[in-house]
Amino acid sequence: DEAILMVEAGARQVNEEDMVTALSKGHEAIKVMNTAQREFVAEAGKEPWDFERPAVDAELENKVKELIGSDLEAASKNTDKQARDKGIREVKESLFERLGEEGEENERAVKDILKRTEKELVRAMILNEGTRVDGRGPSDIRDLDAEVSVLPRTHGSGLFTRGQTQALSTVTLGTMREGQMVDGIGVQDSKRFFLHYNFPPFSVGESGRMIGPKRRDIGHGALGERSLLQVLPDEETFPYTIRIVSEILESNGSTSMASVCGGSLALMDAGVPIEAPVAGIAMGLVKEGDKVGILTDIQGVEDALGDMDFKVAGTRKGIVALQMDMKISGVSNDILRQSLEQARQARMTILDKIESVISKPREEMSPHAPRIITIKIPTEKIREVIGPGGKVIQGIIAETGATIDIEDDGTIFVASKDGPGGAKAKQLIESIVKDVEAGEIYVGRVTKTTAFGAFVELKPGREGLVHISKLAKHRVEKVEDVIKEGETINVRVLEIDRQNRVSLTAIDVEDPSN
Repeated sequence: DEAILMVEAGARQVNEEDMVTALSKGHEAIKVMNTAQREFVAEAGKEPWDFERPAVDAELENKVKELIGSDLEAASKNTDKQARDKGIREVKESLFERLGEEGEENERAVKDILKRTEKELVRAMILNEGTRVDGRGPSDIRDLDAEVSVLPRTHGSGLFTRGQTQALSTVTLGTMREGQMVDGIGVQDSKRFFLHYNFPPFSVGESGRMIGPKRRDIGHGALGERSLLQVLPDEETFPYTIRIVSEILESNGSTSMASVCGGSLALMDAGVPIEAPVAGIAMGLVKEGDKVGILTDIQGVEDALGDMDFKVAGTRKGIVALQMDMKISGVSNDILRQSLEQARQARMTILDKIESVISKPREEMSPHAPRIITIKIPTEKIREVIGPGGKVIQGIIAETGATIDIEDDGTIFVASKDGPGGAKAKQLIESIVKDVEAGEIYVGRVTKTTAFGAFVELKPGREGLVHISKLAKHRVEKVEDVIKEGETINVRVLEIDRQNRVSLTAIDVEDPSN
């Protein structure tokens, strides 16, 4: 009831003050739910267990601190993550050597003391000196770097680096049929945007099996996906399925927000017309009594030893996603407000870096990306495009090499690897749905000859008859003397009768009625 403990949110570029107001309103609703839960516990709950923390061996703790002296503090202040971890590991190994048998007997207790001492050192530096383990001030951001088109064969790529955290993001564009069908307990739905996050062991200097996404990978991918979803174009504007894959190459804090930044770079590199680039930052907190330290761009050790991990993603206009986890009883609105303001300032700095590399989506997509054309036809014409048993549409696909998807509302998506194939497919579809009118000229294929004339296919599913008297200027004794089945002929539509039958003439034959 006293404060907010966790936050998960998506937003349409909401400013910081409105977001604090929204969180406060949500908090009021939670209080009502808490009251209901307490009433339920009072009626049906069981007595809580009594838990007693293990007593701390003060003598052992003093001895450990005396033996490590200032060595742990010196190792903790190393600005390089790998070197800092190595230094702390060496301090531990040296301590256990000097403790000897006593260290072996109390191994767990000694490790707990070391961890607690490291935590006290890091937190004291922040609260008392305003300095972090890597020498930064509370609101400082680590060095930034950004690149695009680092993988030329992909549809789009971006490499984002913040300190010792690096994410390589790639974009792949596909047709609408390649979206995911979401078949849950509710109404069946489809999904056209994905962000898949991979955290290989080598990113933290380790080796291990890679056997599929873990809970962390799924969660971080969902947060990045929610952040970028807010600025994507709608299906009508950009009829593609979009997949981003974020590969974490190095990790030292907030890889999910690095994935958001890398994803923005890759989307713009791919020519996806996003509303605005998105940047993300992770905020931290150290709180001891009335002393509060709010940290911008936390690294791994500050996440582990601090009190809050607050990820904020947004554009220049406002916030698009939040995720907050707390290790204390919650935070006040004042702390939330200050954290969001520091995050906004950091976001502007990161966006400056992103926009210095690529300021807007490319006008032209990668030559390797599919070209998709959208056509809208009357719904009653859908059957004509498909044809009996799919014959017509399969013929268009075979002839042009294009992929064709037809929606129930008459929207047709034509995708091809090259422009000419898609344009040809579009032309064929438009010719099918276009009504035949008198006076129009067609190049048709003879489908059947009879004693009185030849039937000519003007477009799939639509034929007309060229009477034997209209096949040539001279008298024709036999149709096959002029044209045979399977051959093409240039014809003009003479008339369409009440029964919707089409009369044709060869265009080099004068119409006797003229």
